Amino acid sequence: MAGEVRVERRGGVAFVTLDHAAKLNTLNPALMREFIAAMAGLAAEEGLTAAVLTGAGPKAFIGGADINVMAGLADGGAAREFITLVHGCCQAVRDCPVPVIARIQGWTLGAGLELAAACDLRLAADTARFGMPEVRVGIPSVVEAALLPGLIGWGRTRRLLLLGETIGAAEAAEWGLVEKVVPAAALDAAVEEWLGLLGEAGPRALRLQKALIRRWEELPMAQAIAAGIDSFASAWESEEPKRMLGAFAQRRR
Repeated sequence: MAGEVRVERRGGVAFVTLDHAAKLNTLNPALMREFIAAMAGLAAEEGLTAAVLTGAGPKAFIGGADINVMAGLADGGAAREFITLVHGCCQAVRDCPVPVIARIQGWTLGAGLELAAACDLRLAADTARFGMPEVRVGIPSVVEAALLPGLIGWGRTRRLLLLGETIGAAEAAEWGLVEKVVPAAALDAAVEEWLGLLGEAGPRALRLQKALIRRWEELPMAQAIAAGIDSFASAWESEEPKRMLGAFAQRRR
């Protein structure tokens, strides 16, 4: 079975679940294409305010790309097509115009860690385990593994990618790989807490902020600052700043 992508809407929040629990939610071509399409659909929704990405069951967030599929790749062309799909999944998350929270439990390996890195925020259960073991099966870690140095630095990235080490949730938090670790039983409550904080923000401001952060990743400092000035000015093209600033001032008084 290829698994499926389940999308549940609760108001402006979309909960996206990769449901391939029998295979630790590993990514195969059919599942990846379904995920990319689902994320593209959500990205087009004006009423979307946030998304939560998770894997089905307690054993894994995403246990990587499907080993059996990769073992059957015939040549470099087939390999290129497969890894481009992995990148497409990560790109779909990064292109989503609203914040995406990774709700992480269990194994988060290889392509699963790349997909977590593509999210805006990462919240992990204390039982989660993280690793990039690709070199142990004869392939390099690629595509959105390129995001890891920005999260954990070059030295720790080299540890994960060259040594194929697996680390626990506490170490992942210490490294900056995840933003917060909670007991597994408290994971959903912690997600709701973050969604509550996002819900207090201006929806348009959140979209502008995510877009600006993406630009900051690619621009030299002077251009990044200039982009921020443009973004600030753009905020005033709607009534949101005046309304929210006015309400804040009123509460202060």
